[in-house]
Amino acid sequence: MSPPSLPPVPYHASALRPSWPALPAALRAAIADRLGAPVVTARVAGAGFTRGFAAVLDTADGGRAFVKAASAVEQPRLVDSYAREAAILDRLPAGLPAPRPRWTLYEVGWFVLCTDAVDGHTPRLPWAPAELDATLAGYAEVAAALADPPAGLTELGLPHLADLARSDILWWEEVAADREPLPALPEPVRGRLPELVELESRLPRYAAGATGLTHGDLRVDNVLIDADGRAWFCDWTWVCHGPAWFDLAGLLLTAYAGGLDADRLFTAHPVTAGAPPDALDATLAALAGYFLTGAAAAPGTASPHLPAHQRWSGEQALDWLAHRQGWR
Repeated sequence: MSPPSLPPVPYHASALRPSWPALPAALRAAIADRLGAPVVTARVAGAGFTRGFAAVLDTADGGRAFVKAASAVEQPRLVDSYAREAAILDRLPAGLPAPRPRWTLYEVGWFVLCTDAVDGHTPRLPWAPAELDATLAGYAEVAAALADPPAGLTELGLPHLADLARSDILWWEEVAADREPLPALPEPVRGRLPELVELESRLPRYAAGATGLTHGDLRVDNVLIDADGRAWFCDWTWVCHGPAWFDLAGLLLTAYAGGLDADRLFTAHPVTAGAPPDALDATLAALAGYFLTGAAAAPGTASPHLPAHQRWSGEQALDWLAHRQGWR
């Protein structure tokens, strides 16, 4: 396997968020009122790639909660994301390792989502074996529960990965048609654009056959390991109809980068039972195109660390794909 490669900025420090005092005074007062006591400490979340407020708030009466907030004027898309996540969290099957929602509010032009706080840390890279095992086991639990999702969740009109893939993930096809600039490609992949186009074109067809739901954004910064070693899964905005192995491939990019046998980890996981033999290759091709083209067009509302992380993730996906395809 390749020597370990670490992301350019640690996942636990990838965000750029406002502090609690930087929020409007009326908003802080409204949040404290809903929490039932004044806020005495605010630990801003360092993980993630948005500029929205996100912090664990401790109150004077000993309470604790996790709060996200975004301005409807400055961050309308983030407001939509938080509102969508609130609706999804409210309908997830009971007992999953996911934060439970408490309440939402709209005050002085800001949307606020409050959930239970999870006392934990972002998994360390390179992966510690126990933390990776806990994350893979936890995701198996999540995937099993979402394989036959409750009606209340599907009634939200969640998107289908197959449709998203046709419109948003066929990036190499866009590059080949000169609608996207060709990213700088490492030596083993140069001249492989036709193969990349063909591989990623398989993903919509494979995803169309899925009947369950998948998290849609399974990355290290959306996982927390608690004091008991259990993995919790956060940021549920992008849940969609699709195969759970798609998320597994994205999560394992960091395992591959850390020098682990990611092929074995993928094929041994229960969510890959019945997956097409080349499902991983199709997913890696699509993810590489998504990350590498996205790095050149990251929105100004995102963390300044997002482009570097996208480039790194795209490079890991390409390197893993090249290893599997024998392009070295």
